[in-house]
Amino acid sequence: MPEISPEKISNWIKTKVKNSKTKGIVLGLSGGIDSSVVSVLCKNAVGRKNLLCLILPCETSKKDIQDAKLVAKKFKLKTKTVDLTNIYRNLLKILPPANKIAKANLKPRLRMLTLYYFANKHNYLVVGTGNKSEIMMGYFTKYGDGGVDILPIGDLLKKDVLQLAKKLKIPERIINKEPSAGLWPGQTDEKEMGITYKMLDKLLEGKLKNSKIKNIIKMTEHKRKPPEIFKMTGGN
Repeated sequence: MPEISPEKISNWIKTKVKNSKTKGIVLGLSGGIDSSVVSVLCKNAVGRKNLLCLILPCETSKKDIQDAKLVAKKFKLKTKTVDLTNIYRNLLKILPPANKIAKANLKPRLRMLTLYYFANKHNYLVVGTGNKSEIMMGYFTKYGDGGVDILPIGDLLKKDVLQLAKKLKIPERIINKEPSAGLWPGQTDEKEMGITYKMLDKLLEGKLKNSKIKNIIKMTEHKRKPPEIFKMTGGN
């Protein structure tokens, strides 16, 4: 893979905003490495005044909120906190009982609703923070954290994001923390996917083979595509 240039990514973001005739960017700042990297790339693309970073706790750990605020303070990011915890709990009260995944996936979907509310309010573009490793595994919530306008690091493996984070001088404690979507206490990305990022990146680079992971990538293909449409003519 060619050398990762933060400037090239920021210029790409800037072009996308310009072409969409929007005035700026809104994104969710979670306190994790991906959103931290993307927030700095976006600030470099459109400037502080045209970037809104939303901190959206939803039964979120205090540590993650502190980490999000640490990034915001270091890079002078404009933030707004909207606590979705009570809305989430009240929604569960009126819904029938369901499994852990069904309940947990409501959290990123509530965040997506909030991001687009502010996007409409300010005429901003919603920028996603998913990386290639997660996207290929389908490790994101459809119409949740997958519901965005553009994905600046969507072609970068997790190891590339780590490299970029060091270049951008993201705080060490965020670079070194165990990746987690924060869906429930003790949840981690690697446990949930059943594979380490290091191994996954090697598989995606073609350096290793694993039929189980290959099947997961095939099975989750629908999450990476727009909804399929039945064609009246010309077959499927």
